[in-house]
Amino acid sequence: MSDAVYITKERLLEMEAELHNLKVNIRKEIAQKIADARSHGDLSENADYDAAKHEQELLEMRISKLQTALSKAQVIEASDFPDDKIYILSKVTLQNLKNSQEFVYTLVSPEEADFDQNKISVSSPLGKALLGKVLDEIVSVKVPAGMMEYKILQISK
Repeated sequence: MSDAVYITKERLLEMEAELHNLKVNIRKEIAQKIADARSHGDLSENADYDAAKHEQELLEMRISKLQTALSKAQVIEASDFPDDKIYILSKVTLQNLKNSQEFVYTLVSPEEADFDQNKISVSSPLGKALLGKVLDEIVSVKVPAGMMEYKILQISK
């Protein structure tokens, strides 16, 4: 199994920019908060100091996560895949067979998933169910509310 993190060029650039900002700007801000809190005296009962140290821990965890993802990043493009089946980066139009409502989703890596932008992860229940499927195929997905069935109306890039 590959440890690769598949992302688009745009997402790679976003992650690199975020990492740079966290390391250069946010680290400096948190260090200043810690210094300010230290100047208030007794650290054993200093809530500002504890909060700043916690913020620093969270920042370092985010930096580490980004660095790990970037070290494993493999840039992919929709044109890397045929459009005869559903692959990562496929744009898929689905029809809910219960209520005939139509949805359009783009399948992306977990690092790029954003439901507000209709980008669903290939590791989500629906994403997993769609991978490898073809036009007009019916897909069943188990969701908390039960089983949902969708018909694949269109596959594009």
